[in-house]
Amino acid sequence: MNGIKVPLKEAQSTKEILRGNNLLDNEKIIIKEKAHIFYPVNDFSRLKKILPECKPVQKNFKKKKMPKTLKAAIEKKLNAKERGVLKKSFDVVGTIAILEVGKGLEKKEKLLAETLMRINPRIKTVLKKEGGHIGIFRQQKMKFLAGENKKETIHRENNVQLKLNVETVYFSSRLSSERKRIAGLVKPNEKILVMFSGAGPYVCVIAKNTKVKEVVGIEINPEAHMYATENLILNKIKNAILYLGDVKKIIPKLNEKFDRIVMPLPKSAGDFLDAAFDAAKKGTIIHFYDFLDENDIPKSAIEKIENACKRNNLKCKVLSWVKCGQSAPRVYRVCVDFRTEN
Repeated sequence: MNGIKVPLKEAQSTKEILRGNNLLDNEKIIIKEKAHIFYPVNDFSRLKKILPECKPVQKNFKKKKMPKTLKAAIEKKLNAKERGVLKKSFDVVGTIAILEVGKGLEKKEKLLAETLMRINPRIKTVLKKEGGHIGIFRQQKMKFLAGENKKETIHRENNVQLKLNVETVYFSSRLSSERKRIAGLVKPNEKILVMFSGAGPYVCVIAKNTKVKEVVGIEINPEAHMYATENLILNKIKNAILYLGDVKKIIPKLNEKFDRIVMPLPKSAGDFLDAAFDAAKKGTIIHFYDFLDENDIPKSAIEKIENACKRNNLKCKVLSWVKCGQSAPRVYRVCVDFRTEN
């Protein structure tokens, strides 16, 4: 049985009961035949407790053609002003979707969340960003909107699994292709340092997908470090070492030189170039990330690199640069790849 048969005169009241108890299967089309309505139902055991007199039936309910985007699915339920502030994009980390709700849409945020889950079945939880990233741990407050009330998930990308709490650990799923790019540049037997390693996305992607000799990650957030440690086990990675602490304090203690250094902290990575040079040798390739206005790409980042080279009496050669995401209108995340020459 996959539906119930209801007389037309009882159709509206029954529909309200089904919707109010989340029993109506919204992915299927309701059928009308002469004096009766047939409603598709998703949970008969619960339905019998609420409507014991209902008549279960087996019907060929056709699936609705679901809109492919949030905007297409919800725009008819918004007025012109609300449509104007609707954010079209959202982040998905594992089974959690993270929305940014435009000003003036606060009263519709639950509707947005429920609509998103309806058109994307793999999303089990919807959260809302509450402000930006704060503090040295780059944490971001999240408000629960719909689905399973959780903030921990397992995200899958580039042949790895990454367990994390989206509220307490900085992570961007939008950098998946950038992490793949970096891994693609790695040569066999390289020794790599990942500064600001978080829950280990760069560490795990590089260690799992290359013939690297060793990957070393340094992270200051204790919870991110905890998850990174779990992720090494989750992905059966044995050629990586993780350190908890400030990179400026950890690097001198390591007393090691690396073939490649990754610096995925675009907001203030320039303040850590001196520390990166302490871990570099002749020929070390450094991937330096920065947030730049589109008019300053890539010259502003290159100037920071050149100034740091002068302070450290080093010569460097810029190899390439790429845009790897947009953080605000006209502001982009840029990675400059450069090599130390002495």
